[in-house]
Amino acid sequence: AFGEGQSLNREVAKRIIRSSSIPVQMGGGMRIIDDVKDLMSAGAARVVIGTLAVESAETLARLVELFGARIVVGIDAHDGQVMTRGWETRGQVEAVDFARRVAAVGVERIVYTDVTRDGMLTGPNIEQTCLIARESGLKVTASGGVSSLEDLKRLSGVSESGVDSVIVGKAFYEGRFTLKEALQNAGT
Repeated sequence: AFGEGQSLNREVAKRIIRSSSIPVQMGGGMRIIDDVKDLMSAGAARVVIGTLAVESAETLARLVELFGARIVVGIDAHDGQVMTRGWETRGQVEAVDFARRVAAVGVERIVYTDVTRDGMLTGPNIEQTCLIARESGLKVTASGGVSSLEDLKRLSGVSESGVDSVIVGKAFYEGRFTLKEALQNAGT
């Protein structure tokens, strides 16, 4: 959602947060602790951090200390390797290992995105998403690849593993199903 130094986007995000009657989760481009504090003070329900969490365990621990469960770590992975800086840089850490590390500092939830599936409408990587949930003990929001109501049904069938929510994007944009249909089929 944001890039380094993109204060205009951040101001728009804060207006969205302040004008919304539903909880808003924001993420993308948070590279310093003040970026997160700014969105939290605007009323964000949760803030997702990725690169910042990978590059500074100390900053992540401080954010969890300040905001608790409102801090979510985004784990974007390609072939099981964590990607950073908007998916441009392949990290030197396995996604499962990184999930364990963020759990150890008190993070309660991650958003797991298989970047090879995001926006491709090829179905979510349920196997890897469940593995990360089981191995880390974290609550996991699945992201990337949802193309059908059947994908949502499959994800709702693995909720006991810790995968308890999903992000849907392109499937909505292309009209493959409606929000009402999604909610009816996801068991909510």
